[in-house]
Amino acid sequence: MNYQVVIVAAGQGTRMGAEMNKVLLTLHGIPVIIYTLRVFEQDPDCTGVVLVIKESERKTFCELIRRYHINKVTELAEGGRERQESVYNGLAKLGDSQETIVMVHDGARPFVTRNQIARVAEAADRCGAALLAVRVKDTIKQVACHSVSKTLERESLWAAQTPQAFRMSVIMQAHREGRVRHFKVTDDASLVEQLGQTVEVVEGSYRNIKLTTPEDMIIAEKFVQEEEKADANRPRV
Repeated sequence: MNYQVVIVAAGQGTRMGAEMNKVLLTLHGIPVIIYTLRVFEQDPDCTGVVLVIKESERKTFCELIRRYHINKVTELAEGGRERQESVYNGLAKLGDSQETIVMVHDGARPFVTRNQIARVAEAADRCGAALLAVRVKDTIKQVACHSVSKTLERESLWAAQTPQAFRMSVIMQAHREGRVRHFKVTDDASLVEQLGQTVEVVEGSYRNIKLTTPEDMIIAEKFVQEEEKADANRPRV
């Protein structure tokens, strides 16, 4: 299932507490964004990547793409004031084939797998929109003024991840409608939901974390160590 992907890498990363874009932080000496890009670079079903960045960091990203031989980045798009605007800018760089499958992925999720990508692409092809998600493990409290107002029923709660995948016609209609009606959402599937369109949920993995806080970086380092050890022990053909 061929697809294109918009990777969002223009965030501020304030919760990380770093004085730089969090996707430029390193794991074992390699920037986070390179781990993310390599997943799609090595996937034969990926036909192109649009990377959404801050214009002030364009030179840095161009150098990283060159140094690490990332060949599938076809365009660099400028990030907007909010993530929603950044994604729209990235989508606008893609071709206009209405039935093309397009994905939106967080640059700070470097541990997504090709199997997960393939399954969410297949789901989007079936119904027009799909996302990876995992079941919520904790009890979730709805809080107002530091007091619990409601305990949510956990069995129906899932935590959304990326990539989220769509037919091009569906996601572009959702974004255009959202701009006209001034919808403010935190993920692209929410825009599609506003249209009354079904979004299929594909069960993901708890390893597909978004690197948001310093604690996440500690977990990520452990994941990288495990993957490097597994590679070292894999038989050579």
